[in-house]
Amino acid sequence: MYWGMFAKVESMGVYALKGFRVTVEVDISRGLPQFELVGLPDSAVKESRDRVRSAIKNLGFEFPVSRITLNLAPADLRKTGPVYDLPILLGLLSASGQIPPLSESAAFAGELSLDGSIRPVQGALTMALAARECGISELFLPAENAAEAAVLPELRVYALKTVSELLQHLTNAHLLSPMEYTPFESLISHCGLDLSDVHGQPEARRALEIAASGGHNLLFIGAPGSGKSMLAKRLPGILPPLTQAESMETTQIYSVAGKLDAGSRLLTVRPFRSPHHTVSSTALTGGGAIPRPGEVSLAHNGVLFLDELPEFQRSALEILRQPLEDGKIVISRAAGQATFPCNMMLVAAMNPCPCGYLGHPTRSCSCTPSAVDRYRSRISGPLLDRIDLHVNVEPVDYESLSSMHGGESSETVRKRVIAARQIQHKRLASAGISCNADIPDSHLRSLCQTTPSATRMLATAFDRLGLSARAYSRILKVARTIADMAQSEKIEEPHIGEALQYRTLDRNVTYHF
Repeated sequence: MYWGMFAKVESMGVYALKGFRVTVEVDISRGLPQFELVGLPDSAVKESRDRVRSAIKNLGFEFPVSRITLNLAPADLRKTGPVYDLPILLGLLSASGQIPPLSESAAFAGELSLDGSIRPVQGALTMALAARECGISELFLPAENAAEAAVLPELRVYALKTVSELLQHLTNAHLLSPMEYTPFESLISHCGLDLSDVHGQPEARRALEIAASGGHNLLFIGAPGSGKSMLAKRLPGILPPLTQAESMETTQIYSVAGKLDAGSRLLTVRPFRSPHHTVSSTALTGGGAIPRPGEVSLAHNGVLFLDELPEFQRSALEILRQPLEDGKIVISRAAGQATFPCNMMLVAAMNPCPCGYLGHPTRSCSCTPSAVDRYRSRISGPLLDRIDLHVNVEPVDYESLSSMHGGESSETVRKRVIAARQIQHKRLASAGISCNADIPDSHLRSLCQTTPSATRMLATAFDRLGLSARAYSRILKVARTIADMAQSEKIEEPHIGEALQYRTLDRNVTYHF
């Protein structure tokens, strides 16, 4: 029997997108056999007792038959998930003298199978970032998670498939080799969908390029089959490549949500999320007893596409208003607050009426005027104000559709988008923002200077269209982007005129294709 034995094993925990150090303390003392687990564990952590007991026996070791007290420190933070199975097992073996004491500069995380194999966990990249901050130099993770953590050159990350190979490493019987660090530049890849697949639609393609150049939200309005979804899916391919910082942020979100494929490193393609219109408010924005990111956060640094926009629940749409303004969403629970970033481009699509054929050149609309009004009123004015471009998508004619030659490729358009973004970066870097869509109202006057004729045109439009203050600032930002694409230092009258053309629903016009 073992008593009077104590051991400590370092591990990592995750809450929302924050990682923290967890010390697994094991004390084996004289007394009746008992296993006490303290330190605010949830039910999944409490169940680790049975998984660890079976794994120890199946690995050929002896489970201590004594009074066992196991503490997860710090005790004031809730511990969730099966991530602590592996450090608990190591703590028991170390405290009972079956393996040597473990280094405080090494941390362990992993779920155990009953036979001693190691299963993947969620949030490995977040753990790795927190481990680096805590001074941890070695991180032992399940093989499926090790690649995403190995993007930090300061850490030696080891990929584990079974507890047996880990124990051989710890006893110097057979040393493991750490994962090889791969520079971010070698991971960059491109979106497979190409804009050259889209035939016709010059106006919609132009609006898509403007949206990409300035990071603007976009609404496509058109009949079924006109190519709205096809255009939206090709938006990530014309956006600038992810920076390393953006890639780290996005990968963290997907890792915590359990959305990363096994063996994945950093995400290098901007995300494209397209939830069904039956999605709930919680699924869209995130939440749960243990906060998890929703669709808006999974689209961070990418695109959130809402097809059939009026069919979404009103409550789900209205809850988007604040995240679209702030670029983040805060979820409050009794255990604390969780903040998830959601700096994404919103692209939406809708029909002009319930049947979809209002103003169609060859098909007649069967909707009454009141039905059309009810359909459009499902989208509130405040939400429309936050969408910069409202674009009519015309039905594609046979000549364009049957042509062997598509439009410009995504790579060609992307070069122009990157050039426009570089102009914005030079102008906006001092304000701490990256694109025109994020210009705060306090900087509009200094960053969006207009010529006298452009000022007069905007003033006339403001009065005639009854624009809101938010719509006014959105038009000015879009015009600033159009001016950047034309390499114009000031916003001129044609730039304002084109920006006004993208406020279809503000003008309350009939759709003509």
